Amino acid sequence: MILKAVIIEDEKHSRETLKSMLEEFCKEVQVIAMAGSVDEAVKVLSIYSPDIVFLDIELQSGVGFDVLNQIKDPNFEVVFTTAFEKYAIKAIKFSSLDYLLKPIDLDELQQAVEKARNRMDTNVYREQLDTLMQSISRGKVRPEKICLATTAGMEFIAIDDIVACKADGSYTCFMLEDESIFLVSKHLKEYEMLLSEHNFMRVHNSFLINLKKVKKYVKSDGGHLIMSNEMQVNISPRKRDDLIEAMKRL
Repeated sequence: MILKAVIIEDEKHSRETLKSMLEEFCKEVQVIAMAGSVDEAVKVLSIYSPDIVFLDIELQSGVGFDVLNQIKDPNFEVVFTTAFEKYAIKAIKFSSLDYLLKPIDLDELQQAVEKARNRMDTNVYREQLDTLMQSISRGKVRPEKICLATTAGMEFIAIDDIVACKADGSYTCFMLEDESIFLVSKHLKEYEMLLSEHNFMRVHNSFLINLKKVKKYVKSDGGHLIMSNEMQVNISPRKRDDLIEAMKRL
């Protein structure tokens, strides 16, 4: 199946480079149009019906999200591109959407195309996009939900419902207030960076906890926490003082 692609990028060199990469290394992709500004992009997307859009976040005439705000019910895949790891990237990660950092890596580009080609559930994808746009439109650096890609599918979880995250090798186990458990194939370190501004703290090599869900701090036996769902979490000795200070600031 041929994927019809539109490239939205304000730098001509970057547009042409991405187009050449797609034509040479992604034979299943056909670039049908390109645009260099918000207005031009909206016009192009109203004329063409692409399967995938490569959308630069930072455009001279605005931001890529301005384009999406003006497209009613977008029915195409979006792969964001950017040269900067700003807060918008964090919002994109919360939504489990694809993005490419410039200069674009060929392997990552091919992986993004393959994921777009194999996506089956368009309703879930639209919910991911809605989650992102709600965060961006409200000017939030701290989204209310996080999208978790599990083996069963995409799960949209309220961040306030997360009690703790536990490392399980290269996986992360999410434990929620209602005792639900979700296993995600990403390292705990990635979620530590994502959730650090949401009152989450790494208190042990294996545990990232929601500080608002701490029910009790027990000093004996080296110290441990009782969480709101009654689970017990050990505290690394070197994290004890930082934890106490963080709890005081809540």
